[in-house]
Amino acid sequence: MITLQHSNTLLNVAVMGEFTIADFKQFEENALYKLSTAGELNLLFDLRGMISYTADVAWEEIKFFSRQHNHDFNKIAVVTDDQWLTWQAWLSRLFVDADIRAFADYQAAEEWATE
Repeated sequence: MITLQHSNTLLNVAVMGEFTIADFKQFEENALYKLSTAGELNLLFDLRGMISYTADVAWEEIKFFSRQHNHDFNKIAVVTDDQWLTWQAWLSRLFVDADIRAFADYQAAEEWATE
């Protein structure tokens, strides 16, 4: 399950429990809308409540971000205390030209993503 919050140039996504393909489609719809209205967009992913994700979500993420929107995002902040997710955020830099940073502290991530 995800929750989404919008501000001028920020899409804030919090994941709780399992991140499914339906959740990803909801994120994708909101991101595309924000990109069409805001121009430049920053993302803030709060993954502290995520327990797992389905394999189809991982494939959609790679396909969506890497191929179609690799130049559309300015900053991507990932809040997690999971070392594996931190490494995945770091590896994503190879496929997306956004400034991607992992944070343990939500407030620090939000401040960075909105500055």
